[in-house]
Amino acid sequence: METDMNIISLIREILKSRNIIWDLAKADFRKRFVGSYFGVAWMFVQPVVTVLIYFLIFQMGFKSVPPVPGVPYVVWLVPGIVPWFFFAESLNLGTSVLSEYNYLVKKVVFNVSILPVIKVISCLIVHGIFVVIMLVMTLAFGRLPMASWIGIIYYSFCLSVFALAIIYITCAINVFFKDMAQIVGIALQFGMWMTPIMWDPTMFSYFPSKVETIMKLNPVYYVVVGYRDSILRGNYFFERPGLTLYFWVVTIVLLFIGLRLFNKLRPHFSDVL
Repeated sequence: METDMNIISLIREILKSRNIIWDLAKADFRKRFVGSYFGVAWMFVQPVVTVLIYFLIFQMGFKSVPPVPGVPYVVWLVPGIVPWFFFAESLNLGTSVLSEYNYLVKKVVFNVSILPVIKVISCLIVHGIFVVIMLVMTLAFGRLPMASWIGIIYYSFCLSVFALAIIYITCAINVFFKDMAQIVGIALQFGMWMTPIMWDPTMFSYFPSKVETIMKLNPVYYVVVGYRDSILRGNYFFERPGLTLYFWVVTIVLLFIGLRLFNKLRPHFSDVL
């Protein structure tokens, strides 16, 4: 029998099962493109098309001026949208992870608590490729590398933990309420526009400061701004102590809630699946 999983025991389980987690994450990454004629190339098509659309609308259409002087709009856009792609993909795929791996859920000896971790790491592999492309593009536009670029590792870890916290909630509910996947998809559509990814409050002359303050309550705001701080401004995470503290408090609370809910519903997973 599995014991109730809390944050400390989850960390221990991840360290203990790190080899099987890594092997399953790699297998999960590969199987997404099995049978596809263009294979892994499809991984890049939608993100590239999305970036191109937003570039044409905001740069060519609205003539938006990016907040960082001397930085082309597309160079400012990409560090904001790359982490969102990772976050959205993790939630979309992670919400259905228990149904996808129902044959493992039904195995008494398998710890199903690591399945959301496997899905996040699988998405993190894709994210790593996009980070490399983002850095190459930044260099191609004449930006010199900075020591602050190392901050991308920290912010990727932040987003991974935050996504994992939400996935424990959504995947557990999705077993009993199949509409959860659609709800997550709709929420992500709203969330993308509520996070300053394609735009920034400084782009609008009459943008109320109170609205900006409210938007900072979205933990993804911290990560998006952090990516741009690291890549474009040369700033580090400790230069935003208030946002850093807020992000981790919210993330840890959500992770605690997610694990509690997951533990409560876990005994019924195999019966429903």
